[in-house]
Amino acid sequence: MKYDVLPTPHDLATRAAELVAGEIRSSTELVLGLAGGSTPKLTYEVLSDMELDWDGVTAWMTDERWVEPDHPDSNQAMVRATLGTEGKIAFLAPDTHLEEPAESALRMTKSMEWLTERPEARSLTLLGMGDDGHTASLFPGTEALAIAGDAYLSNWVPHLDTWRLTASFGLLAHADVVLFLVAGQNKAEVISQIASGGEYPAARVTAKDHVLWLLDEAAASKL
Repeated sequence: MKYDVLPTPHDLATRAAELVAGEIRSSTELVLGLAGGSTPKLTYEVLSDMELDWDGVTAWMTDERWVEPDHPDSNQAMVRATLGTEGKIAFLAPDTHLEEPAESALRMTKSMEWLTERPEARSLTLLGMGDDGHTASLFPGTEALAIAGDAYLSNWVPHLDTWRLTASFGLLAHADVVLFLVAGQNKAEVISQIASGGEYPAARVTAKDHVLWLLDEAAASKL
């Protein structure tokens, strides 16, 4: 487990934003996977204050809740409102206006095909982690964990009594670099277990180059 520890959540977000900005500035084409959650949101707030040329960036949502795109719980709504790149960036997200989650996942899979087939494009993906070790909407005990391939999936999450839309492990693995952004004492035990080889969904994420965990001191307190 490769990780860096930052003093506070804001320091973590600043470091993550600097890494994203570096990729934007050095890449002619960048495929940028974005996550929901409070720690990624803080990163987007920092990014929104930076002077960046977003012309070569195509962003996509690594997962989404089965709610309307303008719903307060929508990941894409949070990203659009926080990142401040509306009209400046190509943006792919599941269409949750559709009747069935499976149809939305299939369309998102097709939308992602051209991105996964562009070896000349640099790819960076941001992910968070829940205190149960889930990442994106790959929750422990759900069917999506057993699905191979690089599709976008509709995933029923029994303990939440809802559908989620999520990138599969195979789709996430197309990234050159994956950055995990994890803050808070409630994540410390799972982080410790992952570092010791514990089997959690987040621990199964791979990348072509490397996976880097950015942790605040609270999340890293049991390492």
